[in-house]
Amino acid sequence: MLESYYPVILQALTAIGFASVALGLSVLLGKKGRRDGDKDTVYECGMLPIGNDSPRFSVKFYMVAMLFVLFDIEVVFMYPWAVQFSELIAQSSAALYSILGFISILAVAYVYALKKGALSWND
Repeated sequence: MLESYYPVILQALTAIGFASVALGLSVLLGKKGRRDGDKDTVYECGMLPIGNDSPRFSVKFYMVAMLFVLFDIEVVFMYPWAVQFSELIAQSSAALYSILGFISILAVAYVYALKKGALSWND
């Protein structure tokens, strides 16, 4: 039983070893720089950092981002079903009805978001 974990343990040890060696070599061979005021200032694409540190974004931006993440994650849940589709249908047609229900709930949520104007940038 434990023998089946040897490749995973070997890969983890290799990754940790490589990262340790790379960091150690960069510390040993890296160029030592002097710190001064110019190097410690904030650099924003050639512009002086004057004013607010971050601009205010519209709530619409966050709504679209959250809806994208929500629908994207729900589509990811459909992938395993699509991979096993032929085997699931061979066993029972309940798998087809379950995904149709899932897609219909997604469609209702999408229509609701459209009706509420969550995906409209004009307002």
